[in-house]
Amino acid sequence: MARKFPRSHEEAARSYGSDRPDLRRGDPPWGEAARSDAPKRARIEIAFEEQTVLGALFGQFDQNLVQIENRLGVYISARGNKAVIEGPDEAVARARDVLKGMHQRLLSGHEVDAGAVESLIMMSNEPTLEGIITGAPDGAPPIMIRTRKKTIVPRSATQIEYMRALVRDDLIFALGPAGTGKTYLAVAQAVAQLISGSVQRLILSRPAVEAGERLGFLPGDMKEKVDPYLRPIYDALYDCMPPEQVERRLASGEIEIAPIAFMRGRTLADAFVILDEAQNTTPMQMKMFLTRFGQNSRMVICGDPKQTDLPGGPAASGLNDAVNRLEGVDGIGMVRFNVADVVRHPIVGRIVEAYEGKDG
Repeated sequence: MARKFPRSHEEAARSYGSDRPDLRRGDPPWGEAARSDAPKRARIEIAFEEQTVLGALFGQFDQNLVQIENRLGVYISARGNKAVIEGPDEAVARARDVLKGMHQRLLSGHEVDAGAVESLIMMSNEPTLEGIITGAPDGAPPIMIRTRKKTIVPRSATQIEYMRALVRDDLIFALGPAGTGKTYLAVAQAVAQLISGSVQRLILSRPAVEAGERLGFLPGDMKEKVDPYLRPIYDALYDCMPPEQVERRLASGEIEIAPIAFMRGRTLADAFVILDEAQNTTPMQMKMFLTRFGQNSRMVICGDPKQTDLPGGPAASGLNDAVNRLEGVDGIGMVRFNVADVVRHPIVGRIVEAYEGKDG
C-alpha cells in the first residue's frame, strides 16, 4: 500500500544507497565497508503471531512504521504478519524493541498512537523497556498505574523513577518543565489509591497565582472563582475516572480541590495530597503546606523551579527553598525531569529547550 507521508520506503531505501547501480539495497553505501569506524549494519525479521492487531500496530498507511524509520534511521518493510528491519545494527535493535513494545501494548488492550510510539522510541535506549512492557525477568509485575478508565505505563526513563517513588516515598518532589507528566501521574496514582482504599480522600491544591497577567474580579462563588486555576487537575481527574464518579466524590468530599490558602490549620490524615504549580508558593506557604502532613498520608509537590510567576522570581519561590532545605532527608523523594522527558507533542520539548537555552 502506498504511503502518504514524507518518507516512503523508496526514499528510505535510497538513503542507504540503492540509487547506486553498483550497490544492492542493504549494502553499505559509499564505501562504508572500507571504513573501520562505519557502524555495522543488520537485517532482522520479526513475525507477529497475533494478526488481529497488525492494522493498529503498523498504523494507517504504515504511519507508525514511518515514524520509527524517521526517528531511528532504519528501513522497515511489512508484508503479512512479518516486518523486516534494515539499517545500523544498534538502530535495528532499537526498532525491533519498539515494535515488540507496541505489539505488547496492543495485546494488553492499550492504544498505540503517535505519542505512544514516540515514548517507546525515546525509551528504547533504556535497559528497563522490556520490564516496563512485560514485567521483569524475575517475574515482577510491570510498572503501571491502574485507574477506572485506563492503565498508565511510563513514557520516559524519569517517569519510571517517578512512578516507583510514588509507591515508595511518603513525600515526593517532582521537579521539571511542563509536559513531563508530573501532575498527571500524581493524580493517576492518587486515584488508584483511592479506588483501592489505601487512602480515604484526595486533596488537590495549587496557589491561585496568575501567569503573567491580572485577571481582576472574577464573578461567582468561591468554587467558581478558584476553578479556573485548578482546571489542569480537573482534566487529569476526568481522564482517570468516569465523570459521574468524579462529581459524586467531589460532592461527598472524598475528592477536595482547593487553593493552598485553604490548607492552614488542617491536618491531612489518611489522604493523598498533591500540590501543583508549587513554584508559585512563597517559603511561608510551602512550610505551612508541608506541615499539614498527617498519618497514613502521601504528599506530592509538583512544579518547575525555573517558571515561577511570583514577583521576586525563582529566588522568592517556596519550592526552591524547600528543595534546598530537604534534599537528602530520609523518606523524601526528589525526582527531576528534563527536556528529554517531555511527553506531549515532540515540538513541546524543542520549545522548552529553546527557552531554557536562551534564558540560561
